[in-house]
Parts: sequence; structure tokens; C-alpha cells
Amino acid sequence: MGCETHEGHTHKHGTGCGHHAISHEGHTDYLHDGHLHNVHNGHVDEHRIANGRGNPAACTPTHQCGAHEAGHVHGPACGHEQAPHGDHLDFIVGGHLHQPHGTHCDDHGVVQTA
Repeated sequence: MGCETHEGHTHKHGTGCGHHAISHEGHTDYLHDGHLHNVHNGHVDEHRIANGRGNPAACTPTHQCGAHEAGHVHGPACGHEQAPHGDHLDFIVGGHLHQPHGTHCDDHGVVQTA
């Protein structure tokens, strides 16, 4: 994976930094304001969860999630962290990625916390 540096990043990520740690492609990334940050060689890279078998970007209209109440609407202040997935942002709910889609949420797979 090539470097896509997050310029001007001054926060030091690590154990106890206050950001959720995600296991991603054999290393640990940190969720920070809708970004997935990876500390690498003295700088911070931007990562994304790839679309694929474990994290598809498919529509799942029959997904029933008991991790939040019926009628919950995902958005900037909904209380769920955002994570970059493919070409969009998903919300982490109960250990999996949710993508708002019309009147339902699509299940875009599991995320592993570190």
C-alpha cells in the first residue's frame, strides 16, 4: 500500500490516545474524525477499508441490526464513528460497518478492534 500522507497531522496516535484502534490489513489504524490513520515512518497515512469479500459495498435491504434502535438516523452527530470504506464513509455499529441507504442500513461487514 502506497503512502497517502495526512499533511499537518500533529496528534500522536497510539495506545491510550483516545481514538478507536482498528485492525486493518495486518496493522493497527486509528479512527480520527472520519479518517483511518496509520502511523508510518514518522508521518501519518490515510487508509481506507477496501471493498471486498469481508467488507462488501452491496445493498443488504433485509439487514436487521439490533445494535441501534429502530428509526435511528446516521449522521455527523448520531454517536457512531465514521470509517472510510471504498469510496464512501460508513458508520461503525456493533462491530460492523453500516451504510445508510434509503429507508434501511446496508451491512458492509465486520471491523476488528485492536
